Amino acid sequence: MLRAFFATALSVGAMSLAPAVHAADVSSFTLDNGLQAVVIEDHRAPVVVQMVWYKAGSADEVRGKSGIAHYLEHLMFKGTDDLAAGEFSKTVSANGGSDNAFTSYDYTAYFQRIAADRLEMVMKMEADRMRDLQISPDDWQTEREVILEERAQRTDSDPRALFAEQRNAAQYLNSPYGTPIIGWRQEMEQLTRDDAIAWYQRYYAPNNAVLVVAGDVTPEQVKTLAEQYYGPLAPSDNLPPRARPQEPPQLSERRMTLEDDRVAQPAVTRSYLAPERDPGDQSQAAALTVLAELLGGNAQTSVLGQKLLFGTGEAIYVGAWYNGMSIDDTTFGLSVIPAADVTPAEAEAALDRALAEFLQEGIDPDQFARIKTQIHAAQIYAEDDVNGLARRYGEALASGFTIADVQAWPDVLTAVTEEDVMAAAKSVFDRRHAVTGILIQPAAAPEVSQ
Repeated sequence: MLRAFFATALSVGAMSLAPAVHAADVSSFTLDNGLQAVVIEDHRAPVVVQMVWYKAGSADEVRGKSGIAHYLEHLMFKGTDDLAAGEFSKTVSANGGSDNAFTSYDYTAYFQRIAADRLEMVMKMEADRMRDLQISPDDWQTEREVILEERAQRTDSDPRALFAEQRNAAQYLNSPYGTPIIGWRQEMEQLTRDDAIAWYQRYYAPNNAVLVVAGDVTPEQVKTLAEQYYGPLAPSDNLPPRARPQEPPQLSERRMTLEDDRVAQPAVTRSYLAPERDPGDQSQAAALTVLAELLGGNAQTSVLGQKLLFGTGEAIYVGAWYNGMSIDDTTFGLSVIPAADVTPAEAEAALDRALAEFLQEGIDPDQFARIKTQIHAAQIYAEDDVNGLARRYGEALASGFTIADVQAWPDVLTAVTEEDVMAAAKSVFDRRHAVTGILIQPAAAPEVSQ
């Protein structure tokens, strides 16, 4: 299953001077029990995607119980009072469909892709496990071993994953975003059936969920089915507020070096604390989105690529990233993999030089125009992907945004100017708010003469 480290790709909307064309028809309704639903019509193929997003992720966990959100995601594939353990996925597969789930910092989501005439079947099953999950004494222990093995395979055995985890922990001193989604091993080992049940009862309720149905459906059809299957479910009357611990002001750059014998290629990264994309106020996030694409979105056309790959040849890879879709402060990141004869220190100096030149020289108008064209093309393709649209709306609504925010995003991006991007760059590139990390092999021990 798609577990643990799911992160949505950059939501880069249209950047042309013309507004984006929304190919799909989008409508919404809310049931009496608080379940919010979004319907995205696309009748080109007799297929439908159902997604249920819960407004609870790893950042909502209680300290000392890291990994419980992801653990419960696994347990949701066990039985209910009507379904045996594993029967949910077997039924979907037997009907020619597929299903999966993922956990992130701010939400947990479950989805099925299946023939449109099987929507009622998967909606009935999904509604059943929203409030009627059964966790047997055997299931919880077995599944705990599964998530521990998943951590061993995806994190502990991968030096780059460990590097990212340690760097993230250094970035956030107080925010729960510094805790890995999959959890710290020593805390995962202590998770219990009672922990899972408490999490389930606290957060899994219709008034804490968003239903997204996309594909060959009509709003009337979806509403009728939703009222039949989700409508009778009781809402929770004790949902806690989503108030997380916030970061104190960062006054000094933090640096870390991770040495690991398994490192095949050294790497240098730097991440800066950066503002998130806020409902109703998305302009700064739009400028940072464009900045990331401009600096490192494409090896051949990006600023860092032209300077460090095709210019000085000091790097064999450069990258920049920013994903503003988060409830609290996020990060803007840069990465460099040095060329064979370049040390990490030299690669970091090259990165600093390239950034300084960019801040001094500004943006090349032709390059900015190319970025606009590339992002506009990406938006067109995104509108053609019903799965991607379902995820875009689900992620946004589960993070506190509105449908209007989602639909306004392309136009907010369209309005971004070169001046906006440079202002965002000068604001975010403050070394006092950064974590610089170096991933290397251990230095060889000096030989001792006999």
